Amino acid sequence: MIIAGLSGDSGKTIVSLGLAAALSRRGMTVAPFKKGPDYIDSAWLTVVAGCPCRNLDTWLVEASEVRENFATHATDADFAIIEGNRGLFDGKDVLGQNSTAGLAHLLQAPVVLVLNATKATRTVAALVKGCQAFDPKLNLAGVILNKVAGARHEKIIRQSIEKYCALPVLGVLPKLGGDDTLIPGRHLGLVPPAEYMAEGNVAERLGKLAEKHIDIDAIIKAASQAPPLESGRMNHQSPMDKKVRIGYFSDSVFTFYYPENLEALERYGAELTPVSALADACLPQIDALYIGGGFPETQAESLIRNRALMEAVKAAAEAGLPIYAECGGLIYLSRSISIGENSYPMAGVFPVDLAMQIKPVGHGYTELVADKGNPYFAAGTQLRGHEFHYSGVVSEIPEQTGCFKVAKGVGLGNRRDGLSYRQTLACYTHIHADGVKSWAETLTAKAADFSRRVLKNGGTQPALAVAAFSR
Repeated sequence: MIIAGLSGDSGKTIVSLGLAAALSRRGMTVAPFKKGPDYIDSAWLTVVAGCPCRNLDTWLVEASEVRENFATHATDADFAIIEGNRGLFDGKDVLGQNSTAGLAHLLQAPVVLVLNATKATRTVAALVKGCQAFDPKLNLAGVILNKVAGARHEKIIRQSIEKYCALPVLGVLPKLGGDDTLIPGRHLGLVPPAEYMAEGNVAERLGKLAEKHIDIDAIIKAASQAPPLESGRMNHQSPMDKKVRIGYFSDSVFTFYYPENLEALERYGAELTPVSALADACLPQIDALYIGGGFPETQAESLIRNRALMEAVKAAAEAGLPIYAECGGLIYLSRSISIGENSYPMAGVFPVDLAMQIKPVGHGYTELVADKGNPYFAAGTQLRGHEFHYSGVVSEIPEQTGCFKVAKGVGLGNRRDGLSYRQTLACYTHIHADGVKSWAETLTAKAADFSRRVLKNGGTQPALAVAAFSR
């Protein structure tokens, strides 16, 4: 079942999480998915459903592979929930390419439309009727009303939808606010579960909310009407024997990783080692480091208290340790980040200063072309990714460090993205391993090469890498 809306902030996430929690409470296994590029909603779906949420994005990844990915991870579940993004028909162009509706057609999935009913009655039915007319082949299974003021408000909307649209109202959620707010939000959306310690209680409350206000049995029945999906499982190569150790920042600051990215590294022979940017004073025995995105700007004071790790990362970069960083990782590797009147020193691998802005600096899909030397992508390589950052560069960018031309998006500014130094590369752009096939293989190969060079220089284990190269 796809949970869609007419726009962002319609209530898709609360409904998706509530359904996942309610179905799990009934003993059903739930496979969660998120349409489009997203880490935070996916993280909440992972927590509530109890298994990794997969992102389905036909712009970042080929449509056939998206379909296979869905089939692979939905087959063994009792119920698959796919949370849409933006409006039902919103895509990257006037034809709605890569829209939630397009994904529904690709997966032959029924759609439940979540509607914000604030200050409207019969007009809500007109909006539903418009969706039906706009794409008559779309399998609209029903409607869930959100932010309903009371019984009278509900009655007229329900009767209007049933009369003019011939669709069932499958749920009615009341207005929530104040103490009833289930998950707090901030500048990039919801607060990630890694930072919100009460997530267990939230899952319980979400399940109870859904059981009370949504017809779960009707949802199950509607989803069971989906036709069989003629698609096999993805045939990835078997994981190689572990030959390198790749560390990755994993804590309440750095949480933005697609499961497929980590799994791809493992398939190419990496043993993944979590590193806490907050608690670990030194790097473990690793041959490469992957720093994903997250919220270093909201925990900057905690990060700078662990200065020892920042110095270790900088020394490792100087020593030639392969390091790949995205967005929040770029912030960590910069010289400083300013937030309001305060400036926080970061690891200083790159001589650039960043500052948080009031509005997003870069938001949406990106297209990059490698046109200068860097450790991971050959000249002419074209990359598709996405960015969502409120920080931007406020210092001059050294000319030799910008390694990508930005064909779509913002990046560092001036149509450039990518800071490169020795074996370190940091970008505002996030990539998906299924869409950038060479990334995982190249990073693990770089790690293996680094390990060999350490041994050649007298080191007996990867932990001696920095010391060996420093001498």
